[in-house]
Amino acid sequence: MPDPDELVADALAAVRGTDVRQAERQLDRLMVGTGAADGTAAVDTALLRRLVRGVARLWPRGWQPADLDRLTTRRLGARPARLVRDAMAAQRREQAGPVPAWWDEQLRELAAEVWWDDDRSVLAGWSAREGLDRVDALRTAVDTLALVESLPPIAVLRPPPGTTGAAAASRPAGAARSGSGMLDRVRALLAKAESTTFPAEAEALTGKAQELIARHSIDEALLAAGADRGDLPGGVRLGTDAPYAGAKALLVQEVAAANRCEAVWSDDLGFATVLGWPADLVAVELLYTSLLVQATAAMLRGRAERRPGTGRRTRVWDESFLNAFALRIGERLRATTDAADRAAAETAGPERLLPVLAARGEAVRERLDTLFPGVTRHRLSVRDAEGWSSGTSAADRASLDVGGGPPPRQVPERPDPR
Repeated sequence: MPDPDELVADALAAVRGTDVRQAERQLDRLMVGTGAADGTAAVDTALLRRLVRGVARLWPRGWQPADLDRLTTRRLGARPARLVRDAMAAQRREQAGPVPAWWDEQLRELAAEVWWDDDRSVLAGWSAREGLDRVDALRTAVDTLALVESLPPIAVLRPPPGTTGAAAASRPAGAARSGSGMLDRVRALLAKAESTTFPAEAEALTGKAQELIARHSIDEALLAAGADRGDLPGGVRLGTDAPYAGAKALLVQEVAAANRCEAVWSDDLGFATVLGWPADLVAVELLYTSLLVQATAAMLRGRAERRPGTGRRTRVWDESFLNAFALRIGERLRATTDAADRAAAETAGPERLLPVLAARGEAVRERLDTLFPGVTRHRLSVRDAEGWSSGTSAADRASLDVGGGPPPRQVPERPDPR
């Protein structure tokens, strides 16, 4: 009588290979099960156990629940992602040692919870909810397991559950005071910017949001400088899925640079890692999400305004548009930050403010060098002059009246393959 763990291992080995017929034969063996009365339930239990072990091994290697869910959805789709959520819930139930509050918050946001009474029923219940027959359910489960076990280590941004420092990590790296009146005002401004049909109004609202963010960042820096704390810069990961993943990564980098953060793009994994101080990381998340909506809307409007007969290269035009939009928006956001710095220096005194900002910037760069010692640069190319011009104009329709700023960075960063 075959062992269920061996059946799962054989199916997994076959799906990783190149022999499609062998993979189907091993899938048939999983269908048959062990031959005992509860043979199929034993196979389902073995699959879940191995998936849970695979998920648990990812946490010390830098992965967080949100990262794993994002990548599974990107690579395999929504159904496998929901199976992974069940595995994460099962693993959380077994987790020993301290579990930080931010970890459970991510699981709650994903609706990853134990809904079953018996582990033997998980796969059957999941397949019924997804409308899959047993063959498709087993095939999907094995493919999901193969993905989970193949993922590489990534940067550890926060102490994972069960490790030293996890208990003290009560908030995620990008968390700030959620009840902050400033953040509520920023969210309201960005919501208006996303909903308006007037590009100039959207630009002005976004500029005002960045001004509030910059002032808040300075206040947080001065407050932290007056406290005896040993905090380190943290990090968040933002999705940069296709289409136009490179342009999205560039937008992340430009927003990060305007908010005293550093960004590294992992194009093969579909995300950018942003490193910085908590209040600045929240700002980057809010602005990137909003500006991506605004850029997409502006791009669609720009398509409609194109000259007749120029629509044969829409993708190239779109990419050039989004790259130009990101670079020009970055210039404008940094100009706003520079203006806020000058105003704050006049109030607080440059001898007090500038060393604080410089020390915080150096700490972020040191964190970057520690976590990503082998970053390379990706050269940006312009393949459609009309799209570039239109994207620049879309990001430049309103004056923010904040003076000049430093030149934009030209390229997103990405880590060397490992």
